[in-house]
Amino acid sequence: MDVDLRKLRYFVAVAEELHFGRAAARLHIAQPVLSRQIRAFERELRAELFVRDRRSTVLTEAGRQLLADAGPLLASAEALGRRVQRAAHGRPTFTIAFMPGIIVTAEARAIAQMHPELAVGVVRTSRYDQAEVLREGRADVGYVRLPVDQRGLRLRPLFTEPRVVVLPGNHRLAGKESVDLAELAEERLLQDPDVVPEWRDLPNRPADREPRPRPVLTSVEEKLEHVAAEAGVVILPLSIARFYTRPDVVHVPVRDLADNQVCLAWAENNRSPLVREFVDIAARQGGDVGPGDRT
Repeated sequence: MDVDLRKLRYFVAVAEELHFGRAAARLHIAQPVLSRQIRAFERELRAELFVRDRRSTVLTEAGRQLLADAGPLLASAEALGRRVQRAAHGRPTFTIAFMPGIIVTAEARAIAQMHPELAVGVVRTSRYDQAEVLREGRADVGYVRLPVDQRGLRLRPLFTEPRVVVLPGNHRLAGKESVDLAELAEERLLQDPDVVPEWRDLPNRPADREPRPRPVLTSVEEKLEHVAAEAGVVILPLSIARFYTRPDVVHVPVRDLADNQVCLAWAENNRSPLVREFVDIAARQGGDVGPGDRT
């Protein structure tokens, strides 16, 4: 079955808004047109996507499944368009994405030396977009830190490194050589607890009674500012903690915390020979990190 990407985009808008009027305004089309397109899409798929009446619009089970699969499919189509446009206009490019604490200079230089005609670029990512830049075609390959949404991606493990807790300089644990997770049970974790499930699932951790909402911190610099202000603690890979050294915070190894896994990732539909060449380069180099050790 051929899927009409335009109708799929219309479906996603309605599924996210759960309101045909708002979705039509978002898409800049008339609501009757949107309704007709969705009905046609349902006929093509031979499945009802929404249960709708005068007061509500609700996704069916088929609609929920389609919404879960639509994101990677649309991102792949956009990535394909970007790659075609780059190939059609000017000098070919190759972009390497990397997470904080990881240095890609040697690998970027190696692929550039193998292909002098290639314009090699780099882009810094975060936990929130490290997968999206690959699915959307903004980067050809990316150094990602697990966990990562692997839908539409292929991964090659490269190395692991320890994780540490970052504390205010005057914290009660600041002078210790290492700590156990249990010693952090009563600390305010500034990250999403799902990022550190070992801490989240501590059996004796007190129930969250913190009246303040957990801040949304999207950069290492923001996290360190909050730690320095004694607002809480964060768990980071060792290379990041060492790369962003500052005098008012310290980092301490956590003995019973699993190492962070770093992988090379690329979109599974990106079959450029350059990707395979770079995978081989990265595997030989093993990756590099900021000031610190890796295993």
